Amino acid sequence: EGKETVNLAEVGTKAAEGLDNLQEYLLEAAKERLAGSINMMATYEQMRDALEADEASEYNGPGLYLVPWKCDAENEDKIKEECKATIRCYPTDVNEAGMWEGKKCFYSGEDATHMALFGRAF
Repeated sequence: EGKETVNLAEVGTKAAEGLDNLQEYLLEAAKERLAGSINMMATYEQMRDALEADEASEYNGPGLYLVPWKCDAENEDKIKEECKATIRCYPTDVNEAGMWEGKKCFYSGEDATHMALFGRAF
């Protein structure tokens, strides 16, 4: 946008408003990028195949996988060994909403205990 003339007495208020607007814009843009990078409910095989074909400088598909998960350290270690993916977090919004209920773990096939976000660090 163009320049704006502001009274010296209003500079602090106007600067704060501008920074608040910038912060809101950056937050919304980040939320959109994140939402576009999550693959919902992929199978383990789909995730593994996509990550095996992944080249960090070339891959432009979803790099995070939100999946039903039964917490098991041994299985998590196997996934890390097989495709270098690890749990990035357990999103509270989908877990509080019970999104995992009635679903099977995407790796073991056992009843899921929550949703997990898997991805690979680069």
